[in-house]
Amino acid sequence: MEYLFSYGTLQDPQVQKYVFGRLLPGKKNALLGFKKIENAIYGRYPLVIATDDPKDKVIGMVYKVNESDLKKADIYETSAYKREKFSLESGLRAWMYIENSN
Repeated sequence: MEYLFSYGTLQDPQVQKYVFGRLLPGKKNALLGFKKIENAIYGRYPLVIATDDPKDKVIGMVYKVNESDLKKADIYETSAYKREKFSLESGLRAWMYIENSN
């Protein structure tokens, strides 16, 4: 089992049904040392950037997922994002999508 942290559209139940074919079990969590920028990708989707200031916090949801779910999320997120693992406020390590600067 893996964990996926979402700060954007993957929290939407309709998006989850479209991408994963079901609703994902999740819990509220936070990412420390990051700030969220709205409408940063294609003028519509959010992005988080590292600030390295532990007072900065991005609130989101962490979901239990499997490898197949992660592959589906990779396709949904497009090449505008890349998936990396980060530690959350709760101590869980979760995959998250950040800007793909390549």
